[in-house]
Amino acid sequence: HHGWIGWDDNFGPTAAIMKEAATAEGATVNDVHGFITNTANYSALKENNFTINDTVAGKSVRESKWVDWNRYLDELSYAQAFRSQLVSAGFNSNIGMLIDTSRNGWGGAARPTGPGPKTSVDAYVDGGRYDRRFNGGNWCNQSGAGLGERPQAAPAAGIDAYVWMKPPGESDGASKEIPNTEGKGFDRMCDPTYEGNPRNNYNMSGALPDAPISGHWFSAQFRQLMQNAYPPLS
Repeated sequence: HHGWIGWDDNFGPTAAIMKEAATAEGATVNDVHGFITNTANYSALKENNFTINDTVAGKSVRESKWVDWNRYLDELSYAQAFRSQLVSAGFNSNIGMLIDTSRNGWGGAARPTGPGPKTSVDAYVDGGRYDRRFNGGNWCNQSGAGLGERPQAAPAAGIDAYVWMKPPGESDGASKEIPNTEGKGFDRMCDPTYEGNPRNNYNMSGALPDAPISGHWFSAQFRQLMQNAYPPLS
């Protein structure tokens, strides 16, 4: 997703690694039909309240703490651009992209209705962004998330489909150490009290409390996803 691969240092090299993998062991790019982004993640499909080219008080949106010099704000722009990068790396021009929209709706009462104030670039971005995570790299049982766009074919140029790859309500991981017979450990990014690490700029994890181990049904998360669905459930 764009929150991991959208930076210049990652974007081109990731496409090159994928090309290397696709042509290993006798395989060719003709064996690849496409790629998927945002798998089991929460990145907003489209941020409508600001653009990557906006400036506030002489500072680019890219300089904000949230964007942190990334070139992409959301999954749709990233997926379309990454598709072009993959083609430039040698993949067929007819490859398609899927976007997992199962949990990136970010609706509900906290969804901004317009841009943030132009008092600073951070206020502008934070006040307008749909994605309410503390950091774009946070990935475990995110508080405030909602169901996203319903699965549909050919929703945008270069995109084969929006899909629900991650079953809504399936836990990303336990919020504390839980003994189990499945060999599943404990990741602090699933602990709601965790204050972060260098990879998420020492932000809180944003994880929901009382989560079961990964892959198990998490009823409280499912209720939240329905409540914060965008488009809203009818």
